[in-house]
Amino acid sequence: MREIIKSGQKFRRRVFPSLDAARAELAGEPYKLELVGLKGEVDPGEVMEVGGRELTIYDNVDSRTGEVRWSDLCRGPHLPSTRLIPAVKLTRNAAAYWRGNEKNPQLQRIYGTAWPTRDALRDYLRMLAEAAKRDHRRIGEDLDLFAFSKEVGRGLPLWLPNGTIVRDELEEWARQTERRLGYQRVATPHIAQQDLYYLSGHLPYYTDDLYSPIDIEGEKYYLRPMNCPHHHMVYKARPHSYRDLPYKLAEHGTVYRFERSGQLHGLMRTRGFTQNDAHIYCTYDQAKDQFLEVMRMHDDYYRALGIAGFYMVLALRDPANKDKYHDDAQMWETSERITREAMEESRIPYVEELGGAAHYGPKVDFVIRAVTGKEFAASTNQVDFYTPQRFGLTYHDSDGTEKPVAVIHRAPLGSHERFVAHLTEHYAGAFPVWLAPEQIRIIPVVDELLGYAEEVRAALVDAGLRADVDTSDGRLPGKVRSAVTRKIPLIAVVGKREAEQRSVTVRYRSGEEIPMPLTEFVEQGAELVATKSLAGAGHLRPDAEA
Repeated sequence: MREIIKSGQKFRRRVFPSLDAARAELAGEPYKLELVGLKGEVDPGEVMEVGGRELTIYDNVDSRTGEVRWSDLCRGPHLPSTRLIPAVKLTRNAAAYWRGNEKNPQLQRIYGTAWPTRDALRDYLRMLAEAAKRDHRRIGEDLDLFAFSKEVGRGLPLWLPNGTIVRDELEEWARQTERRLGYQRVATPHIAQQDLYYLSGHLPYYTDDLYSPIDIEGEKYYLRPMNCPHHHMVYKARPHSYRDLPYKLAEHGTVYRFERSGQLHGLMRTRGFTQNDAHIYCTYDQAKDQFLEVMRMHDDYYRALGIAGFYMVLALRDPANKDKYHDDAQMWETSERITREAMEESRIPYVEELGGAAHYGPKVDFVIRAVTGKEFAASTNQVDFYTPQRFGLTYHDSDGTEKPVAVIHRAPLGSHERFVAHLTEHYAGAFPVWLAPEQIRIIPVVDELLGYAEEVRAALVDAGLRADVDTSDGRLPGKVRSAVTRKIPLIAVVGKREAEQRSVTVRYRSGEEIPMPLTEFVEQGAELVATKSLAGAGHLRPDAEA
């Protein structure tokens, strides 16, 4: 790489006049021919080399003779010369299946990164090191949060007891929040007859994202890819008046989508996941205020969790693309106006993206920036006027007429799998007390004090806290070290003096140790949980924390 940079190799961009011309030039290149073939498909997917409207190729040109050394398909753009790469680092190499499909040949892939300055490269490598320490897959293994089994299948996580506690705490928080805001909880099946998905539009346009149908007594059923159609049928099961609206349905619904094995990534990208999902059925006049409430719900959740770096992306339709979107221009204008007005009133920063809308309306993604610098879409929210008309979702208005409802799709915590993965990395496994699987570890100095340690545990458990007594063999420093390694937020050491005084010596994550009466410790622990305090949580980089 260094030799190539010093030699100042140049690149020249060419556009193939036709697919046939590309096939003729690349006749001896089977992989490139396959990519050229994808260019003719309606949706080439995530194949970067054939993205965009043109099929381009870059020639590597000898700067002295003008001779073409080699050529490669690429969407580009390229730097004109390799001399303009001042800082480069090769990071790793690994086997990779062609196009991410395990049925294809295995290739060797070399990974690297290039930056405009050496300082920028050093900063990036530091970020990579921090990201590796926070990788939820490693922490999930160390803290017994989740596991995968080849017998169960790829991309289908098994929640272990510790991980289930984190998930349950988030779900209960969501239930309490939604109950306060007037949501009603429902439960719907994991499969449905194919007619439901023809009605929703998932068939035939999203067949590749669905699992193969199940034949039941001559009828085809599908594992549900999303909860929306089921909730629409719940709404439709009973007539509704304008007095019922807004009508809010919520469910922690598990869905299944086919992801190629090469794209699976711990809990971040799975084939089965549960969404913090809800749908709000309201009048057109109520839509803006309801959508604004949804955005403020996101803001409240994220700030309570110590997530400060987030913004919204307003994905709009591309009017030039006639095939992807429905053609009701008035409906698009109304939904885009309502969505934009609500976003501006929320005062949450946002950017616009042309062409990213769903087929039935604009969508809003909440993008979270992790402490490591990575960004990902945590949730997608939409104002939808189109789908209710397909499903015939109406209400009886005060003037005696039947009118279509507006539907707001929202999932502020996204999928539980992905959100727990993010929080695991966000806190580096050092969850705040209310989320920590084991909140308190009680360590008796000697075995003779196990009786008092159990009394301490009972008092904590009675207050609704999760506490365990360390009954293992070994010396006190080793037991404390074990609790620290497990990232337990509160360690209560009890010796002879503590037993006599009905007290504990509390060790916090900061390393500070404070003796206090048992009753005060119980109250403190309960308050940390009740207020969802972030005290001691590992949601800052070490340099930022310092």
